[in-house]
Amino acid sequence: MFFTDKQNSGAEPDNFILEGSEAKFASEVVESSIERPTIAYFTASWCGPCKQLGPALEAAVKGAAGKVRLVRYDVDSNQRLAAQLRVQSIPAVFAFVDGQVDDGFMGAQPNSEIKRFVDKLAAKAGGSLDSDLERAESLLEQGAAVQAAQEFARLVAANPDSAQAYSGLIRSHLAFGDEAKAQMLLDNASEAIAGSSEIESVRAAIELARQANSTGPIEELKRRVKENREDKKSRFDLAVALHASGDIESAMDELIELFRIDREWNDGAAKEQLFLIFNSLKPNDPTALKYRRKLSSFIYS
Repeated sequence: MFFTDKQNSGAEPDNFILEGSEAKFASEVVESSIERPTIAYFTASWCGPCKQLGPALEAAVKGAAGKVRLVRYDVDSNQRLAAQLRVQSIPAVFAFVDGQVDDGFMGAQPNSEIKRFVDKLAAKAGGSLDSDLERAESLLEQGAAVQAAQEFARLVAANPDSAQAYSGLIRSHLAFGDEAKAQMLLDNASEAIAGSSEIESVRAAIELARQANSTGPIEELKRRVKENREDKKSRFDLAVALHASGDIESAMDELIELFRIDREWNDGAAKEQLFLIFNSLKPNDPTALKYRRKLSSFIYS
């Protein structure tokens, strides 16, 4: 019978590696393993082999991109739990799947064996494509762009015709500033997905990312616009800079105002830029819908 901790059930889904305690073992490992395979790793600061096994085990778990969770337990601080699991020497590793011990080993192992061990667990994670995509998107939204890229890459390998997975991989590279890799991935999109709305969206996002390098400081642009409301170039540049800073609504406000002042300026650049932003967002994004309605009200007024 394992310890229970129903009041503190579960860890956050993006915490793939964490420090454990025997009081929370049920939620950290047993219950967690129902959601995804979970490794209980027993170690100690004085353990020589642990200093080699630990980093390799963590690297393999990170490489699994969320399919496996690792919980570390210091044997000196968790002696009762170690005894309950019959830990006779360390390092000791126990893999739990669906609430039960599924595999494990004690002692140091070659890096290749550690990776094989974790990969075998990751293959048992299962889950639908939709749920895997949702988890990857959540990672990206939370700022874990590298982990999101790893997860999307895994999904692309398994589902090469998934436009959502492929576009997610591109957006992940954009998120950590690798525009060259994002463009390379876009250029190599398969014919099956090249014309999809998801790929068109990342095409727009890449163009917006490139524009971000062509404007001046936001405060300087704001000053210019305030001093001369007819300074259309500065207003356009301000919109680009605001979008690059993440202030999408303010960027679109400036473009709507520019369109109101002179819809034909620079061959309709304000309208074109608004549609570029719309296309970079999800089809039903509430902000995009809001500003589409605003633009339409000016076009047809």
